[in-house]
Amino acid sequence: MTQTTEFDWRPFLLRWSGEWSDWSDSRSDDETRSEGDEAARQGRWLGFPPASEERIVAMEKRLGRQMPPSYRQFLKVSDGWQHAGGFVWLLAGTTDARWHDNESGLADMFEEDLDEDAGPDERRDAEIWRRGLQLEVESDATYVLMDPEDVDDDGEWAVYTWAGWRAAPPERYANFAEFMRDMHREFHSLRAHRTEGEPEFANDTTRELDALVEKARLMALRGEWERAGRTLDEAKEYGRPRAVGLGDQIRRLLGQTYMVYFEDVVTDPRYAPELLPSLVAEHAAHSYRDDSTLMFHLRGAGDDVVSSAYATLERVRDGTYRYTAAGPFGEAVERARELARWGDTDGAWRTLMDALPLWQPLGPDHLAPMGWVADPLLGPLLTPDRGRELLSTPRGGQAGEAPARSAGLDADNLTWLADPDAHDNLTSYRFVLVEGVAPEDLPGRLADGDEAALDDPMTSDEARRRSLGGQREFSSYDDRALMSVGRAGDRWSFAFDGDPAHFDPRRFVSPAAAAAAAATAAGAGARAVVVWSGLRTWRGNPFFHLSVARDGAERYAFTYADAEIHRTGEIPRALDPDRFFGSGSGKVEGEGHAEAERSLLEAVTGEFGVHLPRHAITNGRLHTFTSRSWTRAPGNGETYAVISLNLVRE
Repeated sequence: MTQTTEFDWRPFLLRWSGEWSDWSDSRSDDETRSEGDEAARQGRWLGFPPASEERIVAMEKRLGRQMPPSYRQFLKVSDGWQHAGGFVWLLAGTTDARWHDNESGLADMFEEDLDEDAGPDERRDAEIWRRGLQLEVESDATYVLMDPEDVDDDGEWAVYTWAGWRAAPPERYANFAEFMRDMHREFHSLRAHRTEGEPEFANDTTRELDALVEKARLMALRGEWERAGRTLDEAKEYGRPRAVGLGDQIRRLLGQTYMVYFEDVVTDPRYAPELLPSLVAEHAAHSYRDDSTLMFHLRGAGDDVVSSAYATLERVRDGTYRYTAAGPFGEAVERARELARWGDTDGAWRTLMDALPLWQPLGPDHLAPMGWVADPLLGPLLTPDRGRELLSTPRGGQAGEAPARSAGLDADNLTWLADPDAHDNLTSYRFVLVEGVAPEDLPGRLADGDEAALDDPMTSDEARRRSLGGQREFSSYDDRALMSVGRAGDRWSFAFDGDPAHFDPRRFVSPAAAAAAAATAAGAGARAVVVWSGLRTWRGNPFFHLSVARDGAERYAFTYADAEIHRTGEIPRALDPDRFFGSGSGKVEGEGHAEAERSLLEAVTGEFGVHLPRHAITNGRLHTFTSRSWTRAPGNGETYAVISLNLVRE
């Protein structure tokens, strides 16, 4: 809620004047002061004598408008003001306030930038220069106008400020009192950032705010991050040390990265191991190998911190950065990473959260574990909801109420694959599910030679770029799939391809039998399930394939393609394709394909008790490998094309 008619001007202005006078006294003796500044310093008053009611009425008669309440009350305490913030040296009182009437020509400039679709805010930015009441008398190319057409229910006029050197649209304040409060904050902020050798800027306001920052730190550790964030934001506006560094930690865990640099704290060797990775990872995501800006955010850092920053940057870029932490929380980090690398991102998150109350900060300016957001496996766990859960969890030796758990991101089924928003291009996909086999053993069943090994965890896009970057030969018959692997439920593993090649039922060879070739350690034959869906694909006609194998032999399968069903073996009733596509050809059309896909995936889930981890597949990093071809070798008389690429270096 904004300050309006109830604002108590006199104590506020007296405090501001005293702070300015004390600061002025601390400046070196050889600095010259204007006559007005010297009088203000000695009298400890930046204002002027109060304006009488008669003077205010005469002003209103001259201007033809009654002044808004907060400005009127201000005039009754001081008829004008000196040094409003850092760039307005004199504000108007009853004599100097006047209609701007586009004296600056800025209305024309803003109107030239308007297009036909300009909204009310953009048009207002142009119109205030014609109708606004000008309040600045002397300034550093800064304009202060009150808008008589932007009025609230209390009769307050909005205040707008603009300076060309700020390269921003006019800034709006709800009323004059709000504007003056912000100018007081600006005065403090400019004084707080002192140069070397300049005395400390300290007064009752700074001491009160610094005490509030410390209280906010403890609130944040108790899980009261929203209250803490509001307090830190207020202290930040006054330029108080610690406020930005602490507040940035809250903002980063909420998923906010813009202008989050952990000011001052990140260059402290105590906190660098936790804060540098997050700063560096964001830099790496947007720098395109131009690292010149990194040092700007590390100005003032020692050589050790700078060296650590560049070493961390290299590890983040090549995917080898690994977050570590001390104590029981550090042990949980290792367990969480192991879960995440096989796709159990929900389990990984719960592991971290269960151990979070045992986490200890590295010092008084550390609010939460931060370095994990740059870890290639743990970083994708973060969502805004999960960030709020983390921040709401008491930690660092502080007691508080445990928060409600954030919802899991992975349903215990396969049906999410049928959601239109499941993935940008997930209209066709294929996967292999194998029972009783660990994920790391899948390449041995589905690939040959050097390809029967897992690559490091990476996103699907990263894996695809890496695979294509090393490929020099492309065959129209070859269909080797780039598969991501992980766990698909109790005793099941998966290999998933979200960008398969064109499905040709004449050449397709299911990998189910090969995946189920060996027996498990317990002696029972392994089962394997293969699904290839293109019921929503834009490449060719809709299709769906399911095959199930055990002990190295395919037991049953069906393929729906070209509006016909082809089946082999004894298919369980729950998976009978007639239930989804009808007993005759051409029974399913349009939206029926999407419903058939969802129903089929639900049936496979129920028949085998399996699931695929949505968040890990679409947002996380998983191990990958390249499978054998999903198509048979060409037969006699069948032609195909092979394209070979030869790189020539000059």
